[in-house]
Amino acid sequence: MLLALVLSLGLSLPQRPIRAAAWTSRPAPSPVMGPTSGDPIRKMDFKPVPRPPARGGSPMPQLLAQNKRWAAEVAKTPGLFDRLRQHQPKYLWIGCSDARVPSNQLLGLGPGEVFVQRNIANLVVNVDTNLMSVIQYAVDVLKVSDIIVCGHYECGGVRAAMTNTNHGSPLENWLRNIRDVVRLHAHELKAIADPEARYRRLVELNAMEQTLNVYKTHCVQRARAASASDTAQQHVVPRVHAVVYDPLGLELKELDVDLEIEDYEEVYKLYPTAEAAMHHKTGSEGARPEYFV
Repeated sequence: MLLALVLSLGLSLPQRPIRAAAWTSRPAPSPVMGPTSGDPIRKMDFKPVPRPPARGGSPMPQLLAQNKRWAAEVAKTPGLFDRLRQHQPKYLWIGCSDARVPSNQLLGLGPGEVFVQRNIANLVVNVDTNLMSVIQYAVDVLKVSDIIVCGHYECGGVRAAMTNTNHGSPLENWLRNIRDVVRLHAHELKAIADPEARYRRLVELNAMEQTLNVYKTHCVQRARAASASDTAQQHVVPRVHAVVYDPLGLELKELDVDLEIEDYEEVYKLYPTAEAAMHHKTGSEGARPEYFV
């Protein structure tokens, strides 16, 4: 509207100097990346903008110096680099993201010996494609012999799930899996009067339930069924263990996973196995089959 008024009055617009854009031209356009019409290819000549220095300085120089000291010490380990070239860990560790629960250090093992997956409250959720991919790779490709699900006392995720508080998405959606563990074991948990003792028991029950979730996966069942039928195998693999760690005591404790899951084999069992194969593994005619095998 303003432009039409200016033109009707015969006025001229003030001329502003046009700044040359920072373009560079190529005389011969690439047949792969450029047009075929002969028009030059132009690209923006961006100049990096220096970032202001971080307050207090970056922690990276100190961290890199610590890495060099660590590398020099670890490099003295006999056979280390042969093990690192092969990458054949025996164990898959499914633990909590808590910084106080470092898998290799807790097991007294070095680099290349533990395949690790960590998340809040060490959950094994069937729609978590990240974790399911880790389990599948560990079982089918790495051929791990043991899978360890580790819970820990002082777990903030488990404690948060014990409160009637909406922690917001996506965290609340994740914690709902622990709330389901509370529902499954409500009778036992309600019988514990001391709140702290109840919380510690939920930490254990959560680790046990996540261990059973590992058993439910098709790749673990398939591998265990195959090894049960293999007379060359000394035991069914992969074995699955539930452990709990006390950050204030620095020790692991194995949990006895026996939640009568055999009663639900008709629901979860995916692969049939020969009873004779199981007797071969256990050495006992009356031994109860391990989960789903």
